[in-house]
Amino acid sequence: MSATITTAEPPSAPVSRSRKLWPRLVRPAAAVLSGALLYASFPPRPLWWLVLPGFALLGWVLTGRGLRAALGLGLLAGLGFMLPLLHWTGEEVGPVPWLALALVEALFIAVGCVGISAVSRLPCWPVWAAAVWTLDEALRARVPFGGFPWGKIAFGQAESAFLPLAALGGTPLLSFAVVLCGFGLLEAVRQVRRYRITGAVPRSAVVAAAVTVAAPVAAALAALPLVDDSPEDGTATVAAIQGNVPRLGLDFNSQRRAVLDNHAERTVQLARDVEAGKVPQPDLVLWPENSSDLDPYRNADAREAIDRAVRAIGAPTVIGAVLTPDSGPLRNTLIEWDPESGPVDTYDKRHIQPFGEYMPMRSVARVFSEDVDRVQRDFGPGGKVGVFDLAGTKVGLVTCYEAAFDGAVRDTVKDGGQMIAVPSNNATFGRSEMTYQQLAMSQVRAVEHGRSVVVPVTSGVSAVIRPDGTIVQKTEMFTPDALVDEVPLRSTLTPATRLGTLPEGVLTLLAVAGLGWTVARSVRARRGREDVTTGTENVPAAT
Repeated sequence: MSATITTAEPPSAPVSRSRKLWPRLVRPAAAVLSGALLYASFPPRPLWWLVLPGFALLGWVLTGRGLRAALGLGLLAGLGFMLPLLHWTGEEVGPVPWLALALVEALFIAVGCVGISAVSRLPCWPVWAAAVWTLDEALRARVPFGGFPWGKIAFGQAESAFLPLAALGGTPLLSFAVVLCGFGLLEAVRQVRRYRITGAVPRSAVVAAAVTVAAPVAAALAALPLVDDSPEDGTATVAAIQGNVPRLGLDFNSQRRAVLDNHAERTVQLARDVEAGKVPQPDLVLWPENSSDLDPYRNADAREAIDRAVRAIGAPTVIGAVLTPDSGPLRNTLIEWDPESGPVDTYDKRHIQPFGEYMPMRSVARVFSEDVDRVQRDFGPGGKVGVFDLAGTKVGLVTCYEAAFDGAVRDTVKDGGQMIAVPSNNATFGRSEMTYQQLAMSQVRAVEHGRSVVVPVTSGVSAVIRPDGTIVQKTEMFTPDALVDEVPLRSTLTPATRLGTLPEGVLTLLAVAGLGWTVARSVRARRGREDVTTGTENVPAAT
């Protein structure tokens, strides 16, 4: 009888907890990084191209994920994007409103990411995924409380090679093309890796990957002839007044007379410079939003100060004022002020800012911040499109926050605006990135509609923008100044202006079709599994 000797294998070393945890953290970390890359692509940084690796990384995070996982990963990406992008909203009211707004916007993005994950299983998935993102932006721009379009990918592309697409299909097409190219890059990398591993790749997959990258670039190049800054209707010499505010923050509203005097004095100084031959005589003058928070119809001193300044410069002037009727809501109004006749026309801001100019759900909002009571009397929206005829120049009026809304800008051009004015007040947000983000919107709008855009701001940055999106003059922040420039006037409507909401509608239908296809495939797959299971159960046992 022989003995069998066995040698026991040594027990394997236990896997450390950190090594087990790390694979689970890769995708969440990548989701946050993708959102951070989207944020970094926005002004004032000239890094618009970071949006492409940002979406490539987001696509890698989401493709093939379950819906619950996609929701969580999408929320992380949304927070990585919106938390730093909207930091300026808490500049003077503390972190709670900022965090609440960023969370709401991130939740929208999270829901959109669920849709992106769902369509990632379809053939040519980058097309469907980019359409879903565009649909998500369309929803964010409309709900709740009239929407909040801030963070639309198109607004980060003011210096981008893709910018000409704004003239073709507006901001929805521009966003779609950029997102498509980002997702397409991911698909191209996947096909390259697949080829290296297997040595063969289906031709259809190669074509799809190449098209999703090349088509947006080719379309942008093809749209270049639509970008034109030639003076079709001649030119107008425009002055933009930046009077500055006494100090930063919300408290500047308590110094309303000082703000008015600053703008009046800077206009009088401009008149002296014209008389001395330092600058040309302007055909029209633009003051910013809130340059007179004293109602000139009810306050004789305010009316006299404005009248004196406008008479000195001798040109029709747009005054940003707060009107305080005896009853009803306040009005954020632009007044056309003639040097001879005084106030002759008005435009009331149509898109007023929730939680800024009016307070929805005041009792609920007060739980999060006592600053809601700074808005003691709500503003009301206007009902008509603003176009002033200033010394023969038709100027479309878009007040500050309205620049973020496609329809608000498009209406002024379709109603005859030969140039666009965006009077704004950014003093509440200090030296934050907000003013640069908003200025980039005006650059995109210039190309979208083929119009010069002049942006007078209380405290900076004021700017003059050509129809090709180029900034030719701008001011420093919190510095009194006056910009004077001869701007080209145009009347031709770009395809984007003519088409209106059609491109967005087509992309929305594309997104819905992709989501519908995904649902149909899922239902067929489930029925197939049920049929297999039922068929197996009905087969008699073998004997």
